[in-house]
Amino acid sequence: MEDALGRGETDMSPYFTPGFLWRGNRGSGTKRGVDEFRRNWQRPLRAAFSDRTYLTEKMIADGDWAACFGHIEATHSGTFMGIAATGQRVRIPYMDFWRIEDGRIADNPVFVDLADVLFQLGQDVFGGQGWEAFDEGRAEPPLLAGT
Repeated sequence: MEDALGRGETDMSPYFTPGFLWRGNRGSGTKRGVDEFRRNWQRPLRAAFSDRTYLTEKMIADGDWAACFGHIEATHSGTFMGIAATGQRVRIPYMDFWRIEDGRIADNPVFVDLADVLFQLGQDVFGGQGWEAFDEGRAEPPLLAGT
């Protein structure tokens, strides 16, 4: 399935069970079945980002579950979450988990770091209040009361 996405295939039915569930983090939504996945994830992602390269960094498996993390490198060539195309290259980090039934994906929790993608495109969804400010010395982390 990862290779098929990298090749730009549109028909994911060979890789998913008929009733599979794609469960994304906030901003990504939930897709029920291949048609919703294609319409509400694949097409919008491909419309917003062209020249995509999928780079899987690590894969692991345990029983009927498998997972990977990696990122997509792509060009912002269409509207993404209200931001018009910039032509900028971005890095889209993700973690993908799959529960396998009869050789196909039945359950697919997915975590895509949309906040990072938006930040790369000039929109800080945390309004400068992200905890990176602690790491970078721009702000002091709060202390637990009484310490």
